[in-house]
Amino acid sequence: MSQPLVSVVVPIYQIDKYIGICIESLMNQTYRNLEIILVDDGSTDRAPEICDLYAKKDKRIKVIHKTNGGLVSARKAGLEIATGDYAGYVDGDDWISPGFYEALVNTIIEYDSDVVVAGMSRDLFSVSTKINSKIPAGNYVGERLTRLKQNMLTYEKFSRIGITTYVWNKLFKREMLKKYQMKVNNSITIGEDAGVTYPYLMACNKISVIDNYDYHYRQREDSMLKTTTAYSKEVIGLRLLYLHLMSAANNYADSLNYKNQIRDFLLGLCIIRSGGILKEIKDDFSPYGREFYGSDIVIYSAGTFGQQLMARIKENEYCNVIGWVDTDYKEYRKCCLDVDPIENIDFMSFDYLLIATVDGVIADNIRTNLIWRGLSMNKILNVNCPEEKRTHLLDKYLSI
Repeated sequence: MSQPLVSVVVPIYQIDKYIGICIESLMNQTYRNLEIILVDDGSTDRAPEICDLYAKKDKRIKVIHKTNGGLVSARKAGLEIATGDYAGYVDGDDWISPGFYEALVNTIIEYDSDVVVAGMSRDLFSVSTKINSKIPAGNYVGERLTRLKQNMLTYEKFSRIGITTYVWNKLFKREMLKKYQMKVNNSITIGEDAGVTYPYLMACNKISVIDNYDYHYRQREDSMLKTTTAYSKEVIGLRLLYLHLMSAANNYADSLNYKNQIRDFLLGLCIIRSGGILKEIKDDFSPYGREFYGSDIVIYSAGTFGQQLMARIKENEYCNVIGWVDTDYKEYRKCCLDVDPIENIDFMSFDYLLIATVDGVIADNIRTNLIWRGLSMNKILNVNCPEEKRTHLLDKYLSI
């Protein structure tokens, strides 16, 4: 039996230090029938030369050189020339283990799935962490598929993602992927993966979820440091994403809870990008359940939310941050962030500790551990948006 062709689109911009490792990992796949499409999105480093060099080494490699248009436009350009039965993405600064595509192709063929969802390995300096979707591995059809769609964006608690947003740890049917990728506005730069993933999942009749960690997401030093612009500018992209995701909402049965899932997902993004402390929101509702303006606080977590929260506090002189802690503090220090180990809170005097995550289950686990450490539960604040307030609150965030 002939092996189906798999098109792999690799967007590339200013990553000449990493692109060779990425391309080599694709060339060394045990699944050989690949069409490797390298999309140089206007790089001014040596990435274009590297792409052309590899194209001479392997006839499976095609190269597109285009003016810079952003990640969405690069992915579209790759899909425009793709010819495979199936298609996937690999970011140019990531890499994949040799058996990645063989595992995905075998699954999509065996179960005649519309998509295969894998896990990933997050490579942070010398530490590699395996991460899965929250929805368990298995093959979803019929009633099981309905339950997956009902929980793909809100699994168990507010803003706890059931199926990961990323497009690069999945294998799609090419024609179907192209349909949904081409609808995404090139200007969407926050949540651009979600703009493809969830409309695609809603159209699926069969979905496979597998425990596979062969995709290596390289969390680079510069990617760990989050850029912060005024929320009034970031909200423009958030509105575009919301309108895009909601554009087909009326096509889905109310029982799938799609509108509320999109609402919760966007509300979570708004809270992360704003730090949840906008003055336009403050007098109406605090997602932390309590006002802490002018207080002495500690921030728990130095990820995207933690960095955005720190930046917003400084912008608005909102309160006094006397400590910042994270389990991965050593890695964040390498990025020149002043982060300390969790144990340091035992020696700090503060009014409140803010848990910088919108994932309710993660926040509950952190809260429990902090209470075991002897911290008063009244000092611990985390995001808590009651169901009855979410629609109103999202409207407020998107109207700023």
